[in-house]
Amino acid sequence: MTLTEKDNNYIWHPYTHQKDKVDAIPIVKGKKSYLYDDKGKKYLDAVSSWWVNIHGHGNRFIAKKLYQQAKKLQQVIFTQFTHKPAVTLAEKLLPHLPGSFSKVFYSDNGSTATEVAIKMCIQYWQNKGVTERNKILAFRNAYHGDTFGAMSVSERGIYTYAFRDKLFEVIFIDVPNGNNWDTITGIINSNANEIACFIYEPLLQGAGGMLMHDAHHLQTLLEYVKQKEIICIADEVLTGFYRTGRFFAGDYMSEKADVICLSKALTGGNMALGITACTQNIFDSFVSEDKMATFFHGHSFTANPLACTAALASLELLQKSKCQKKIKIIQNYHKIFCDELKPFETNGIIKNIRQCGTVMAFEIVTQHPDDYLNSIVNDVMNFSLKKGIYLRPMGNTLYIMPPYTTTNKQLLEIYSVISDFLNK
Repeated sequence: MTLTEKDNNYIWHPYTHQKDKVDAIPIVKGKKSYLYDDKGKKYLDAVSSWWVNIHGHGNRFIAKKLYQQAKKLQQVIFTQFTHKPAVTLAEKLLPHLPGSFSKVFYSDNGSTATEVAIKMCIQYWQNKGVTERNKILAFRNAYHGDTFGAMSVSERGIYTYAFRDKLFEVIFIDVPNGNNWDTITGIINSNANEIACFIYEPLLQGAGGMLMHDAHHLQTLLEYVKQKEIICIADEVLTGFYRTGRFFAGDYMSEKADVICLSKALTGGNMALGITACTQNIFDSFVSEDKMATFFHGHSFTANPLACTAALASLELLQKSKCQKKIKIIQNYHKIFCDELKPFETNGIIKNIRQCGTVMAFEIVTQHPDDYLNSIVNDVMNFSLKKGIYLRPMGNTLYIMPPYTTTNKQLLEIYSVISDFLNK
């Protein structure tokens, strides 16, 4: 029995329509920006394998660090014990975070990082004796993960439909655009005394369709929310580590979050790890004689030494001049390609061309709705895979988010395949 046959027998793949599904491609190796299948064919990974592999695949520097750490300590309960990788990572990362963060709470992925943040903010108010502040403010079209708390603060749509009656109440507002300010402030004013926190994806709503919004308008909203003493949670699970062009999307605003969530590129795609960092003010509310003020949350693999080691190695690579130059090149090449795509937009083949840092996207115009279920996704994937490029559109939203190891020539290959598809 082949690996593909065994996969079909035993494996349930995520986000995959099971009826008449296409066989999964067996991948046996990854090197830099390429993935290699069991027949020796290589695929240029244009989406960083679900947005995590910023340093490409099979990075030897990170692998060496992991090997050295694995020989010493691979896992330990993170209650009474601590270890150097966890402490060093917090020490090195905190100064780079966009705000006055002082404490790091470890978990194991993006969904749990946002779960921690939500629970942290709700309990903050309870610990202070303000029980009426228990509602959450969030953006429409948001996506914060697939666990129940994360789903609750996400858009009521395809991802959450089956569970719509089980999600807790959330107050949703549109992303500010300069024309909807009165509506947004009206909603906030009506509920301000009940809102515990505001969770948002700064500048780029990824799974919502690579939707991008303006830093100036977000800055104005954060200032207003802060005036109402509402805790601000920045979900930078996707936007962190230069995806938007700066270290964090929060670096574009002078008004900073009180809590920040990180994952995905945190370890360079090597290990599962989540971080929720908070300000000293938030942390202080959990320091009390009352034992019920304790934050009763944790995970078996909290602060896993290997994951923390991978994050440290990724952080070191990220700050090297070679990586910084590559990030700028990708941004510049994307900008040029966006201009080259404009004739397709003029001719009604695509629409809404946009770019934010190393991410660019647009919608392919079809006769079907603009959503995740648009069948054009299969046409794009099949076409690009035959050409040796891995693209994974979200419905009719086609985007590029390459690893920082992607060369100039490889970027042009990706653009060429996309243009060929739009021309066919």
